[in-house]
Amino acid sequence: MQRTGPRNALTDVAGLRVANAHDPVLRSGVTAVLCDRPTVAAVQVLGGAPGTRETDLLEPHNAVETVDAIVLSGGSAFGLDAASGVQALLREKGVGIKVRGLSIPIVPAAILFDLVNGGNKDWGRYPPYRDLGYEAADAAAEAFATGSAGAGYGALTAGLKGGLGTASTLTKDGITVAALVAVNAVGSATVTDTPNFWAAPFEIDGEFGGLGLPSPMPIDAADVRLKFRDGNAPAANTTIAVIATDAALTKAAAKRLAMAAHDGFARALWPAHTPADGDLVFALATGAAERAPQGDEMIEICAAAASTMARAIARGVHDATATEGDLLPAWSQRVRASRGES
Repeated sequence: MQRTGPRNALTDVAGLRVANAHDPVLRSGVTAVLCDRPTVAAVQVLGGAPGTRETDLLEPHNAVETVDAIVLSGGSAFGLDAASGVQALLREKGVGIKVRGLSIPIVPAAILFDLVNGGNKDWGRYPPYRDLGYEAADAAAEAFATGSAGAGYGALTAGLKGGLGTASTLTKDGITVAALVAVNAVGSATVTDTPNFWAAPFEIDGEFGGLGLPSPMPIDAADVRLKFRDGNAPAANTTIAVIATDAALTKAAAKRLAMAAHDGFARALWPAHTPADGDLVFALATGAAERAPQGDEMIEICAAAASTMARAIARGVHDATATEGDLLPAWSQRVRASRGES
């Protein structure tokens, strides 16, 4: 039987801290993952419309082995500025690769599209994401908000608000695997118009409502429900995530972990990895467990990456809160409607 870490969060992986910053008027925000020491990283992109910074650097054949932070941001391409804010704070603290007396923090980033969610995007000459990135990095801690917070603040899915989700798993061998995800998918995290999550088979201790799968399953469960069916242009959606472990992994093994975590997208979202999504997973391996998994143990870690990611996606939608002016309802409102409550 699977069990979670003490926080059921990304920060159950020793050596990682997380913080959010968002603007309610903008209806957008930033989530920063800070590494206490340089951390092995990789990335896998499977969506058709990604928006990224420094991802080429993370390929196993390229030179830099470690990163200092990862940034997830709203704002579409404008949100890539958030990484500059995180980088600025880390540089002030002397963090980064040392080159002739200079510190150069390595801060890969990915963005999601939340520009048409009802928020005021008339920000003037420069977008606010650099400042939001600095604010998030400055607040990084082991405890952090989920749902309508950070990069998930303005996120939407097919029929429901999206959000920022997290989850963790302890393997039978004592390795921690944890996920953090901003859910802004073109597809749906729930089965048709029910409040039941596609990720239900992986749920632990009722962490996203405990409803299980619908019984019987709706006869139209395979039908495709899309967000903004008339306007899903490329780059108009995207689910972006981090999968992390305290195992000691090479860059190549970390990339394999990122690949496996994408299976969690397919378990929790219908459809996933579409041409209109920029679906992406960063992988981080802190090595705090001081063990390099081999053979069956690595297979178990990859399976945990998929199930943990699926749970984090469901939790991101589950934790979203309703606010005035929302274009779509929060999951809690759908639950009340399904029970005939106002």
